[in-house]
Amino acid sequence: MMRSLFSGVSGLKNHQTRMDVIGNNISNVNTTGFKSSRVNFEDTISQTLSAASSGGDNVGGTNPKQIGLGSKISAIDVNFKDGSVQSTGINTDLCLSGNALFVVKQGNQTFYTRNGAFNFDNQGNLVNAEGLYVQGYMNESTTEHNTVNTAGSTTAIAVRAGKTMPSSQTQTANYVNNLNASAPTITGITATDNNGQPVSPVPDPCTVNGTTIMAAVLTMSDGTTQTVTSGTYKTGNSIPLSTTIKVYDSQGGAHVVPVTVEKTPKAPDGSGTMVDSKNTWVAKNAAPTVTATSSTEITLSNGKTAPVIGGSTTLQIGDHVIVEEDGTFTKVTMDDAYIKFKDTGAYQSGSGSLKLSYSNGNGASDQTVAVTFDNLTQYANSSTINAEADGYASGTLDTVTIDESGTVVGTYTNGILRKEAQIAVAQFTNASGLTKKGNSLYVESNNSGTPNVGTADNFGATITAAALEMSNVDVAEEFSNMIITQRGFQSNSKIITVSDEMLENLINMKR
Repeated sequence: MMRSLFSGVSGLKNHQTRMDVIGNNISNVNTTGFKSSRVNFEDTISQTLSAASSGGDNVGGTNPKQIGLGSKISAIDVNFKDGSVQSTGINTDLCLSGNALFVVKQGNQTFYTRNGAFNFDNQGNLVNAEGLYVQGYMNESTTEHNTVNTAGSTTAIAVRAGKTMPSSQTQTANYVNNLNASAPTITGITATDNNGQPVSPVPDPCTVNGTTIMAAVLTMSDGTTQTVTSGTYKTGNSIPLSTTIKVYDSQGGAHVVPVTVEKTPKAPDGSGTMVDSKNTWVAKNAAPTVTATSSTEITLSNGKTAPVIGGSTTLQIGDHVIVEEDGTFTKVTMDDAYIKFKDTGAYQSGSGSLKLSYSNGNGASDQTVAVTFDNLTQYANSSTINAEADGYASGTLDTVTIDESGTVVGTYTNGILRKEAQIAVAQFTNASGLTKKGNSLYVESNNSGTPNVGTADNFGATITAAALEMSNVDVAEEFSNMIITQRGFQSNSKIITVSDEMLENLINMKR
């Protein structure tokens, strides 16, 4: 029998297989996350007619005489290059780029996929189209909202609708931005009483309360004057800057605490200069003081009134109070906090604390809030001082999104953004060695290596939210391969035809 027949048959079979692979590639040209395959051929064993010989004194060497016996498939490789990113606008869709795969589970069986078309089911589980649970790391902490512990093992990601977040009491408040180093100070004060008559002598500090002192004219160090109708002012100091700190109590109730900041050259008790006046500011509680009481209400220095709870009050004249929107009051004290700056304008020292005692009937316990000024500066620009405090009210989960790092972020009705979970990805030494299981899923094989599971950032992979990875099938390349495969098949079929004709001629030699 002619060897060419067997070579032609092997060529037909191999090109048929290659055509099958090309057909599967083209069939999945729009399959999310699909990775194309290619067929590699190699020759089979060759029949040796004569071996190679080395050269001698009288004759040179000769090459071996071998006849090949056809071809075979050496490998069907999976091409794991990235597909293009296709935006979908669906915030649970994820496009993964780089050497990594998503991890999903069904029972105890683990699968890997590049298809990031995920969604939340009726139980709040993040699943793929087949209902397999997407794996990741859950944020188990009730107080830490900005980080997810990824050191442990992965678990199914579940973020259930209606999830609540307990309130958090304010512990610290930090002032940021700038205090104007060029703020002028008060050099003189004139005042008038409620009859329009001059007040003499003018108290220093002077409190303009609308009763004993109706108004005051402040002469400033820059030569200007200002007329004020409320507040407390002291010569040598600047005009107080009014700020507020939003404080949450132990029950999640919100309270706005007013605090003033003013430039001053003196220590809290007035005994001596702390530093040059341009380098020192004082922050103090600026809540209105009680000026009159009755059996039913308290009159405050800012003109507002608050009801007496239970028909009596323990507040004394001079106690600081805050009038809430609901008409109840809170007792507040704050020691004067001196803020010092270096000549360069950088912060040097200073801190204080607010002490709050609540009487508004919501059951909130007394609390102390540490006030810091570490992030303040003093440059010759406008004052932009602002307080940033921790703490928040209770809230309910409103919306869930997934960001570019694969972090599942929940937005709550109290304005808090919480990192609920971190999506896990797996990296293999030889991703092309994974075994396909259908439904865009892969499983570990003997030649893929064991999975290294972590986050996308760990492996240099990137996640594009609200997008999917398109198939990496190149249609132009597949059509070109189709033509080449067709010609290869035709050529091998011609070998069989010609070999058959030669055999027929051989048989016809005997009549």
